[in-house]
Amino acid sequence: MYPLTTLLQVATAGAAPRSAEVQLLDLDATVFVIPAIFLVLLGVLWLLLWRPFLRVRDERVARTDGAREKAARLEAEAAARLLRVENALAEARRAGESETNKLRLEARAREQQIIAEAQAAARETMAEARTKLEATVAAEKAGLQRQTAALANEIAEKALGRRLAS
Repeated sequence: MYPLTTLLQVATAGAAPRSAEVQLLDLDATVFVIPAIFLVLLGVLWLLLWRPFLRVRDERVARTDGAREKAARLEAEAAARLLRVENALAEARRAGESETNKLRLEARAREQQIIAEAQAAARETMAEARTKLEATVAAEKAGLQRQTAALANEIAEKALGRRLAS
């Protein structure tokens, strides 16, 4: 390419030589300065923006997952309570039917009276059980709604970084 003397002249002259041909790429100190600026800016943005964003996002995901797990647990507890009430109701029905069969064997004459009493007791037990079940379900729903509202408010405050107006 260039003879050694030309390269030495360029190195000692101080100014970049000009070529008669159009140069596509002019290599100078900016080749090192621009990537250095980019890397410094990348490091600063990583420390000031990206790492805090990732931390906040991970915390939000953890809280949301915790709230979902709690809601699932409460829902499972409500389902278990409902199952217990249904089992008790089924047991009451079985007891009522057994009593009815015994009474039929004892006396045909008293059959209608005893059946009516057993059915009334079963209806009353069912009504009480339903009332208790409805009250329990309503209380659980209200508790979940309060918790959901409080959790939503807390998540919104954390996400916005300020207290919400009530």
